Amino acid sequence: MKRWPKDTIAAGYRHTVGLKSDGTVTAMGDNKYGQCDVSSWRDMVAVAAGNAHTGNAHTIGLKSDGTVAAVGWNKHDQCDVSGWRDMVAVAAGWRRTVGLKSDGTVAAMGRNHEGQCNVSGWRDIVAVAAGDWHTVGLKSDGTVAAVGWNKRDQCDVSDWRGIVAIAAGSNHTIGLKSDGTVAAAGWNEHGQCNISGWRDIVAVVAGCSHSVGLKSDGTVVAVGRNHEGQCNVSGWRGIQLPGN
Repeated sequence: MKRWPKDTIAAGYRHTVGLKSDGTVTAMGDNKYGQCDVSSWRDMVAVAAGNAHTGNAHTIGLKSDGTVAAVGWNKHDQCDVSGWRDMVAVAAGWRRTVGLKSDGTVAAMGRNHEGQCNVSGWRDIVAVAAGDWHTVGLKSDGTVAAVGWNKRDQCDVSDWRGIVAIAAGSNHTIGLKSDGTVAAAGWNEHGQCNISGWRDIVAVVAGCSHSVGLKSDGTVVAVGRNHEGQCNVSGWRGIQLPGN
């Protein structure tokens, strides 16, 4: 497990964000709320993008000095992170922002109607992920914490063990195990949690209602809703492995 994983690309509902090698950031797409106004950002080491199903969105940037920048939709104060310090990773969900500190504690800002920002008691966290209404934290001992709306059982991860990476979809949670298998919890209407047969996985990501796994041989597997062809990845080859 890479300590404090940092994303260099991010996708909101209708915009895409990329971190350049020189620490600047570029963004393309819908800019109704200024979520693409990142041209002045400097010294960034990670990016994240939140979204709402209505298209409202915000963009988060983690700076090399541990502070955080934010632009875009701020109805729920999800961009009020200018006071954050000592951050080592960031995540963005629907109407909120999550930040991981170097001491393993977590901060969250934004809508908390479902308790998705109740992370002040978390300790020993090494990675964070944000779904629509739930927040997930990976602990250093390979266990997982989750808070927020749990109507779809997406927070039922307390018995997970040996997890090395996490991802959060709209209403489901994915956990990559140290043996290359994958655990899933939550909404499964489209089969997005049907991952019990996956093997040799080295990275996972979750879309709104689909799940994707990168295998050690550079191929990719995907399950879930496929109405736009988002799971048609069986022919992919040579996808770069984490850390390469």
